[in-house]
Amino acid sequence: MSLHKIIQNATQTLVDHLEELTKLDQAIGDGDHGLNMKRGAQAIQAKLPDMQDCSLNDALKTMGKTCIAMIGGSSGPVFGTLLITLGKELPTRPAVADFAPALRASIEALTRLGKAEVGQKTLLDVLDPVQKVLAQGGDDLMARVRQCAFDSAAATAQMDATRGRSSFLGDRAKGHVDPGSRSMALIIGSVCDSLADA
Repeated sequence: MSLHKIIQNATQTLVDHLEELTKLDQAIGDGDHGLNMKRGAQAIQAKLPDMQDCSLNDALKTMGKTCIAMIGGSSGPVFGTLLITLGKELPTRPAVADFAPALRASIEALTRLGKAEVGQKTLLDVLDPVQKVLAQGGDDLMARVRQCAFDSAAATAQMDATRGRSSFLGDRAKGHVDPGSRSMALIIGSVCDSLADA
């Protein structure tokens, strides 16, 4: 499957889950995460014709810059930094084994950006376990990465929120999935599905 199609599928997944992401953020945030992610996704889709002949690295950097410019709140810099760092860290023609170290570097960049750590009910709680699965390699890797992403996002419901807007809610944030983690899982799941269909 082409890079163009993978990006189209992943961004459309965010658009299609607008209501779910909005409800998640209404429970523990300010309720605009779904709209912000939709805005960023559609802005990336609008740039797809310009990325037709781009390398993966350039496409990731373009998408990252678009996220920073178009997604409101903290999500823009977070998703933008993730994509830009992946674009810088991956070799020009990456093999599957290259994604684990590139994702580790991206996690470190996000930790510096937001002063957040794994276990604080953020999308790092999806990225970190996914990175570890990628590092293990082995059979059925895409299926295991996909399952890990969704399971890890669901597990944020039982975490205490100590970073971001939801941290002001204290115990009331318990029982609610972190919206950013859910968005990250949706993106990862879509990419895995696209690669499985390739």
